[in-house]
Amino acid sequence: MHLNSMYIRKSVRHCCLYCQHSLAVFYTGNGFSSLLYFHVLLWDHFPPSPHALTGPQAPLNGRRCSVSSVCILHRPHRFLFLPCRLYENKGEADFVESLLQLFRSINGMMSSMSDQTVRVKGSALKYLPTIVNDVKLVFDPKELSKMFTDFILNVPTGLLTIQKLYCLIEIVHSDLFTQHDCREILLPMMTDQLKYHLERQEDLEACCQLLSNVLEVLYRKDVGPTQRHVQIIMEKLLRTVNRTVISMGRDSELIGNFVACMTAILRQMEDYHYAHLLKTFGKMRTDVVDFLMETFIMFKNLIGKNVYPFDWVIMNMMQNKVFLRAINQYADMLNKKFLDQANFELQLWNNYFHLAVAFLTQESLQLENFSSAKRAKILNKYGDMRRQIGFEIRDMWYNLGQHKIKFIPEMVGPILEMTLIPETELRKATIPIFFDMMQCEFHSTRSFQMFENEIITKLDHEVEGGRGDEQYKVLFDKILLEHCRKHKYLAKTGETFVKLVVRLMERLLDYRTIMHDENKENRMSCTVNVLNFYKEIEREEMYIRYLYKLCDLHKECDNYTEAAYTLLLHAKLLKWSEDVCAAHLTQRDGYQATTQGQLKEQLYQEIIHYFDKGKMWEEAIVLGKELAEQYETEMFDYEQLSELLKKQAQFYENIVKVIRPKPDYFAVGYYGQGFPTFLRGKVFIYRGKEYERREDFEARLLTQFPNAEKMNTTSPPGDDIKNSPGQYIQCFTVKPKLDLPPKFHRPVSEQIVSFYRVNEVQRFEYSRPIRKGEKNPDNEFANMWIERTIYTTAYKLPGILRWFEVKSVFMVEISPLENAIETMQLTNDKISSMVQQHLDDPGLPINPLSMLLNGIVDPAVMGGFVNYEKAFFTDRYLQEHPEAHGQIEKLKDLIAWQIPFLAEGIRIHGDKVTEALRPFHERMEACFKQLKEKVEKQYGVRTMPSNLDDRRGSRPRSMVRSFTMPSSSRPLSVASVSSLSSDSTPSRPGSDGFALEPLLPKKMHSRSQDKLDKDDPEKEKKDKKKEKRNSKHQEIFDKELKPADSSLQQSEAVILSETISPLRPQRPKSQVISVIGSERRFSVSPTSPTQQTPPPVTPRAKLSFSVQSSLELNGMTGMDVTDVPPPLPLKGSMADYGNLMENQDLMGSPTPLPPPPHQRHLPPPLPSKTPPPPPPKTTRKQTSVDSGIVQ
Repeated sequence: MHLNSMYIRKSVRHCCLYCQHSLAVFYTGNGFSSLLYFHVLLWDHFPPSPHALTGPQAPLNGRRCSVSSVCILHRPHRFLFLPCRLYENKGEADFVESLLQLFRSINGMMSSMSDQTVRVKGSALKYLPTIVNDVKLVFDPKELSKMFTDFILNVPTGLLTIQKLYCLIEIVHSDLFTQHDCREILLPMMTDQLKYHLERQEDLEACCQLLSNVLEVLYRKDVGPTQRHVQIIMEKLLRTVNRTVISMGRDSELIGNFVACMTAILRQMEDYHYAHLLKTFGKMRTDVVDFLMETFIMFKNLIGKNVYPFDWVIMNMMQNKVFLRAINQYADMLNKKFLDQANFELQLWNNYFHLAVAFLTQESLQLENFSSAKRAKILNKYGDMRRQIGFEIRDMWYNLGQHKIKFIPEMVGPILEMTLIPETELRKATIPIFFDMMQCEFHSTRSFQMFENEIITKLDHEVEGGRGDEQYKVLFDKILLEHCRKHKYLAKTGETFVKLVVRLMERLLDYRTIMHDENKENRMSCTVNVLNFYKEIEREEMYIRYLYKLCDLHKECDNYTEAAYTLLLHAKLLKWSEDVCAAHLTQRDGYQATTQGQLKEQLYQEIIHYFDKGKMWEEAIVLGKELAEQYETEMFDYEQLSELLKKQAQFYENIVKVIRPKPDYFAVGYYGQGFPTFLRGKVFIYRGKEYERREDFEARLLTQFPNAEKMNTTSPPGDDIKNSPGQYIQCFTVKPKLDLPPKFHRPVSEQIVSFYRVNEVQRFEYSRPIRKGEKNPDNEFANMWIERTIYTTAYKLPGILRWFEVKSVFMVEISPLENAIETMQLTNDKISSMVQQHLDDPGLPINPLSMLLNGIVDPAVMGGFVNYEKAFFTDRYLQEHPEAHGQIEKLKDLIAWQIPFLAEGIRIHGDKVTEALRPFHERMEACFKQLKEKVEKQYGVRTMPSNLDDRRGSRPRSMVRSFTMPSSSRPLSVASVSSLSSDSTPSRPGSDGFALEPLLPKKMHSRSQDKLDKDDPEKEKKDKKKEKRNSKHQEIFDKELKPADSSLQQSEAVILSETISPLRPQRPKSQVISVIGSERRFSVSPTSPTQQTPPPVTPRAKLSFSVQSSLELNGMTGMDVTDVPPPLPLKGSMADYGNLMENQDLMGSPTPLPPPPHQRHLPPPLPSKTPPPPPPKTTRKQTSVDSGIVQ
């Protein structure tokens, strides 16, 4: 025995790797006692010590414990517990008693605070749990559970925490924890330990693992009853785990584990547990409120930002199922505890609704985003949880009763978000909540304004975010209208509101459809539709929001003029005051302003910058003057004032010196059901880009709609095209109608007026010839009428868009005689304008002047005014049209007035002509001499004003001006038709007229427009003849003109540097030089007693059409021989003869003498800048218009 004992001690100390089979054989050998072995081993490792309370190894209970001593409990010495099994429990009492003494010694050691025992305690925590399953064989499991409980509780607080937690994990893994009675003892201790360490955020990973293992055991079906144990965990750990999750960041590696633990706790909780949970708070009502608040916030955060990847479908769906049950259970608590008047908790209910809506709208529950197979599996296993929670929300809302008004308007947004979910039954069940809200607010305040404002604001955000569809719009309209019409007081106002929201949804859905479209023009159109709607209903915040969306789009496209007009809308909402800027007024971070005045100043500076980049200096000056007044009289910021005035000076110089390309305007109709609703069946006027031809514009338009078919006619389409499923685009050029501002009542420079020909315009015209009566092969002028269509846009161009919808269209017919008058007037205007330009700037190229003059004095194309004589100056025509006498006289007067204009032009041409072109000039002079003799003989002599001589050559160019007077105040000198010419030389055959081109399809159309109108089958043939005739005269100076053309093109790109002198005071009307934008002719009241006084200007009442060349009268920009801006259209002048249809009493009457200067007619009032009112609105004020801007 002694030898055996010595051998065993050595073996244990130096080798622990014994095979269990070998050990079993060893146990049964003759002469060996395993019980003796246990006692020897025990006493060898824990011998009695004479130093019970001293010594380096911290003796406890009369025994010394070392690391090596504790190691005997590890697996190599688990055979120590086999004797009782081998000898059928003989000597068990001694064995158990010894083991108890061992555990008491260890437990006593664990409570020591000495640092010298730390390693021993760690070893005990590590190795003691490994013998649990073996000790349980000879020990009572409950007693063993108590010993382990004491063992853990004796560990000093704050020491060996991680070892202690892993010791508990091993205990949970043992068979001991699977027994119900043992769990009753161990679980309270474990939950206390977990609670303690979780609250202090200590060793969270080990805590999470321990809790997870405990919950895993409790979920098993073979571990006995667990209801009581789940209750223990719920009472002690549920709130602690919730707070741990709340405190964790989403980037923590353990967040997913703790959420899983919390989900597992809730999953194992039954209805009994939820009911008991409420009782655990006792009478402390605030504790219940705090718990529910924490839970609702935590759930909402976890739903909004899930801790698991989206493709973890099973995990996400399991979590949602658990959360849904918990939310419904907590909802019952709300109904029981916090619904009555005394205990109602507004914030708690509010949090519940927001949580429920967040749950319903989370991405992982939107089944329509899954494949059909996955959607079917989810529905089969979990059902549509959106519908379940949606019905619960509806019931909870109706349970509120008198408290509903407290949730308006805050709950409008969440409820709207819920109803927008694409689930039909859910929508039908929840949309009526809106009517209940309307009704509730109406009963409280006699209106539902708060609800209306909120739903409009939220609807904008939701639809833009991708929610909502056509079906929702239909359901919303149908359900709410049904409810409103049944209500006594909401029938009318409710229906108006519903229609308003439906209109908004239509615009928002259109906007969302094209929001990411590459076609930015469509995006601009939809943006304007939305912002106009918000302006109409006075939703300033949303209105400004879309203004900046539109401004950003314009800047992306380099539409600086339109961007400026857009920002100007925001600026007009502000005052020059110290009022504090509301938050919605400063929606851009770039504006550092605290008052409205500061913000308006910053906006004006930015707008002026954009107008400058868009070459709209006139508009920049207007704003600059307003801003300068503030700097000078309010802010006293002279430094800023100085800089601003320098800018304005540059703007003025740019106006008179810089050449600005004039854009063309195009009418575009979209027909067919294939277009989106904001385009379908509508006509728009587009402002072309610089130098953009119609062909280029059409190509750009068709690129945006590659499936569209271009129409080859300008006639309105039939119903077959309008109702077809395809896309048809109609495009043709239109001419803007000048609308001079009232300030131009005095003579002004042509360079100034030219701006208004293509800017600040709202009316546009398109003309095409129509033939009435039989065709006269000898003279087609007599029965060729003009059909003129006038288009009026919603706003002036340019504006916040480069195009606007046509709001009104009307058509008039121009008689052949009126057409002749317009054509002759335009010819005179062209000559006058060209002459004046050369007087102002002698450096201009002579080529355009050469072409213009030659085409008039040697008209080889049309035969000159002989055509008019044949058509209108006959006795037969006067007999058939006695009312046309006055118009005929006016036509003759225009013919006579052309001579002095031509004379001045030829004089200038002679001064500037090169030697190479001198023969051409001499021939042109000979032709003019014959023409002059004939005209003066037949139609009288007209004299240029004497002060014209002052303008010739000697005056510096900076002092030269071109003047324009309002047409209504222009005098007209008329000489006697019988006056004789000073030269009686007979006229040369073939040159007794002008190159007049009345509006005919074969003459007027440019090549790009020819294919639109096919009224004249002989067009092509006659065009060839015309080109052949023109070529004869062109050959004379073609060679010299080519280099001159280059100089012309070069000169157009040069910015003039001369300074324009201030405008002289207006001359008396008796000596005024009148060069009107579109008429451009010199006229003066005669001083000679032999000359007749001019006839009074006939005011126009209906027709106010500007006249243009035959190449432009149909609205097309054709070949302009002058290569200068088109003449200014007439407004109420004597050349506007459309009024003769309504002023028949003036026709045929002799020309009266002009009234004295103080009694002469003032210019007729110009049309208002305000366009025709928009269609009547169902609610709110109408939208006004100023300069193409929605006010």
